[in-house]
Amino acid sequence: MNFGQLASKMTPKGWAMAGGAAAAAIVFLVLIMNFASKPSYSTLMTGVDPTQTGKITSTLSTKGIGYQIQNNGTAIAVQSDKTGDARIALATAGLLNGTSQPGFELFDKQQLGASNFQQQITYQRALEGQLDQTIQGIQGVSSAQVQLVLPNPQDQLFSDSTQSSSAAVLLSNSATLDPNSVKGIAQLVASSVPGLQLNKVTITDSSGTPLWPNSDGAGADGTTLSQQAANQKYDSLTEAQVGAMLTQTLGPNKAEVQVNGTVDANQATSDTLTYGKKGVALQTQTQNESLKGAGGTGGVAGTAGNIPAAAQTGGSSGSNYKNKTNNTTFGVDKTVTHAVIAPGAVKNQTVSVLVDKSVPASSLAAIKSAVAGAVGLNAKRGDTISISQIAFAKPTTTAPVATPNKMLGYAKYALVGLGALIFLFFMTRMIKRRERESFGQPTWLRELETPRSLAALSGGGDTQVLGAPVNVPRRQVEQLAEREPDRVAQQVRAWMSED
Repeated sequence: MNFGQLASKMTPKGWAMAGGAAAAAIVFLVLIMNFASKPSYSTLMTGVDPTQTGKITSTLSTKGIGYQIQNNGTAIAVQSDKTGDARIALATAGLLNGTSQPGFELFDKQQLGASNFQQQITYQRALEGQLDQTIQGIQGVSSAQVQLVLPNPQDQLFSDSTQSSSAAVLLSNSATLDPNSVKGIAQLVASSVPGLQLNKVTITDSSGTPLWPNSDGAGADGTTLSQQAANQKYDSLTEAQVGAMLTQTLGPNKAEVQVNGTVDANQATSDTLTYGKKGVALQTQTQNESLKGAGGTGGVAGTAGNIPAAAQTGGSSGSNYKNKTNNTTFGVDKTVTHAVIAPGAVKNQTVSVLVDKSVPASSLAAIKSAVAGAVGLNAKRGDTISISQIAFAKPTTTAPVATPNKMLGYAKYALVGLGALIFLFFMTRMIKRRERESFGQPTWLRELETPRSLAALSGGGDTQVLGAPVNVPRRQVEQLAEREPDRVAQQVRAWMSED
């Protein structure tokens, strides 16, 4: 049955039902497409001066960039895919830094007779605005707000009441910032404010999560880690490296590594004094003595020398005396070494390796040796390693976790398909119900098929034969055939072609 036959047999109620179903399907599809094509917005600027909001929105409208006004006119959000174009357009118009906190341009319009307090407040506002503009120039930062607490100059006269400076920084859309960038922002703020220490700077994102000081245990100076954080960082890094090596050699899901290490998280200094094996000559002194004498009487001293015979036979003809003395003063050869020991030295570690039963047992020794070398195992400091072989559980295949954007896209297509199926279901149901309906035999067909007598066929329009009324429609058809035979023949051919 073609559409023309179906349309000819449909009642006004059927047409109403079909029209209502088609209208509902169209409305449903329009809503789905409108929901799917609705753009997403991201915050571009916060803390906007309400007097600048009109200029900013006018500039965005001129460039064809969609926007939304948030926070009672103090924040501007633009389409996520046109954030870069919006920043360029506002920077060209000089409105990118149109926040409520301008920089040092506040001093361009000085008021005559301003008090010291007013000048101090103006300086603080100017410094905050200048830091806002500087931080917003960092890649990955959409907007920033800086709040400073500066000591009162009058309190500096008394040392016991001196107050240190502090700063609080709020960053928007800072998810792409790495820890080094956050540390750089903290150092930038600390270096720009007189008397501000690095540990007095606090940085948070728009969700309230603290970014500085680091939440993972890093100190304000960024050089030391807490003991627990240092151990966890070493364990995870070592496990990842050894696990990658075993996966590359044995295959996926063949081995598991667990490392439990103790790391020295404290920074220390070391002073070493080393003495040399040989001394260094500091002073050398040499003394030479010599004596020469002519011949003369002499003899051996004592009783024998007093005897004349002895005196005549003793004595010598001359003398020659020499003496040499060396005296050297030595100094100590020593070396003093001062070194700073960075945190991160491994005190001891315990390594546990589990291997699947599918791995040959003959390979366990080689695996143990390779893992010991990879982690730098040192038995002298108490390091231990153990390796075991068990049957691993079969991995279960899980569907990949869809991101919110992907889930939203899937939901759009699912709703469109569901709407189409509902529309087809109701249309098919209505068509089948119409096919099952019995329309009965038309009256003109029954009158043509009813046997009539010759007198009834040749009788007048107002005569009756055997009580049967004259077939007026048939007579009208005959008259129409006599007047317009071509038209009747064309209609008959159309009926025959339908059969």
